[in-house]
Amino acid sequence: MIIGVPKEIKKNEDRVGLTPAGAKELVKRGHEVYVQSSAGEGSGFTDNEYESTGAVLLSTIEEVYSTAQMIIKVKEPIESEYSLIKEDQLLFTYFHFASYQPLTDAMIKSKSVCLAYETVESKDRSLPLLIPMSEVAGRMAIQEGAKYLEKPLKGRGILLGGVPGVPPAKVLVLGGGTVGTNAAKMAAGLGADVTIMDLNLARLRYLDDIMQPNVRTVMSNEYNIRAMIGNHDLIIGAVLIPGAKAPSLITRDMLKSMRPGTVLVDVAVDQGGCIETCSPTTHEDPIFIIDDVIHYCVANMPGAVPYTSTVALTNATLPYAIEIAGKGWKQACRDREDLKLGLNIINGHIVYKAVAEAFDLPYTDVNQFLN
Repeated sequence: MIIGVPKEIKKNEDRVGLTPAGAKELVKRGHEVYVQSSAGEGSGFTDNEYESTGAVLLSTIEEVYSTAQMIIKVKEPIESEYSLIKEDQLLFTYFHFASYQPLTDAMIKSKSVCLAYETVESKDRSLPLLIPMSEVAGRMAIQEGAKYLEKPLKGRGILLGGVPGVPPAKVLVLGGGTVGTNAAKMAAGLGADVTIMDLNLARLRYLDDIMQPNVRTVMSNEYNIRAMIGNHDLIIGAVLIPGAKAPSLITRDMLKSMRPGTVLVDVAVDQGGCIETCSPTTHEDPIFIIDDVIHYCVANMPGAVPYTSTVALTNATLPYAIEIAGKGWKQACRDREDLKLGLNIINGHIVYKAVAEAFDLPYTDVNQFLN
């Protein structure tokens, strides 16, 4: 198969879809890998490193799209890329369709095949291609939240871990999945007073078992959330419904009960956010303030640590990419139910129900394209 790796052009995005090590694994299996010049520089990988693996460098993004049968990326295509995507071309990347209809409409119009990292789902309901970035984002959420609690950055002026004689900050984590677990670990490790909320009682039991003594668990519901937010300093939104828009757990009216300088970090912003007042921001301009509450809503948080993120992502995606390249996407998806669940749009048809429901668009059974 002919595989293309374009340079990411979304603002402040320095990750790349494939490391030189990943390119080597594909090349040695007989596939052609074309990488846009300087695509890996932001992650610390030089053009020479890619060339040494047998990959071929192309000067422009247009050349990569026009050459490749499969595009391996990190972030969803942005508007300037829409016209470059060809009919039947496979795009293997994060899409988060349910949060942005113009992207959905553009991919329908392109008649391409969109296989989304975030909806590849294992039998145990885990999301293997989302987990690495969720781990990074969860840990980063605490780093960034701790920073914006500082007074010069308009926060409450409280140190996350406190010091002897002074209580630590209170951290509330909404969601006990991968993001929430990693956020809680980081916050607890720094000495904060941490509460995790989740709907799943079995998950809360598990977290209660494994977490440090300074982490407690509470059942998630509106009553409990309202009771908690008034005395917590840092609140992490870590809720995910695979392929669908995140529910709003913190509404606009709830901000009034928070203390001035409280920090909200909405990691779910890629999927529409679980905090009603959040809207996507960038690393360049990461925060805004409503009712004296700081909102950190960067839509590609792992992009700030591109080396770590790129290596972690390739570790997860490469086995799937090898299988797709070797068998073709149809046979690979017939053979693997987890990979089949990654299919969101095929040749102008939405084949992932949550995306169709998000915009009240027609849904087509994915099996019609695999039989």
